[in-house]
Amino acid sequence: MKKLSCIIVDDEPLAANVLEKYVQRLDHLNLVGKAENAIQAFNLINSERIDLMFLDIKMPQITGIDFIKSLNNPPAVIFTTAYRDFALEGFEMDAVDYLLKPISFERFMKAVGKVSVSYVSDPKLMNEVGSQTITRDYIFVREDKRMKKVLLADILFVESIKDYVKIITRKDTVLTYLKMNYLEGNLPVNQFVRIHKSFIVRIEAIQGYTSSEAEVGDVTIPIGRHYKQKVLEVLNDLIL
Repeated sequence: MKKLSCIIVDDEPLAANVLEKYVQRLDHLNLVGKAENAIQAFNLINSERIDLMFLDIKMPQITGIDFIKSLNNPPAVIFTTAYRDFALEGFEMDAVDYLLKPISFERFMKAVGKVSVSYVSDPKLMNEVGSQTITRDYIFVREDKRMKKVLLADILFVESIKDYVKIITRKDTVLTYLKMNYLEGNLPVNQFVRIHKSFIVRIEAIQGYTSSEAEVGDVTIPIGRHYKQKVLEVLNDLIL
């Protein structure tokens, strides 16, 4: 099994050591290295293939958030910090998750389980990454004041609209107050792929695609630059 290559970026040795121990407990993670600041992290990212980065936000010289903004093609990011106030800005950076120190192993596992095939270098991992293995064929989401059952097989695509997501199905459209990253982490990655910061599509609903867009029904959805390589790996793997 090919592992997810990850790095830990944290200027606090104790916090970095805790994360290192957590990484070592998960067979599908491979720790490539640790960095104390953004400069060291930049060198690691440019010298190794990195799938996932555990990134502290408040660091000397340059913050974790500013560091992510400086990267053209960043790996998947799980922010780690002792400061709750950074949560909103962290999610705006399209982070996989945001962990508040001290971090428990259970919470760490949940965050790692959200890393989707959109970020993973090897799509063969899609059913082997943490909590991504999902057997149920439906989800419940809150619509107005009730919980609504949505069959996964009915979903065509999902669109993010600020703090809401719009789930477009074969029958209707469901608007629910939900973070895109959270929904992505609860969809089976062998059925869904995130193709853009604002879009997740059901793979079987894609009727055609190019290197820059996918056709779902009568809707053309752009393939984001950050997701392009991984999306095309998944789709091209289905070509006969």
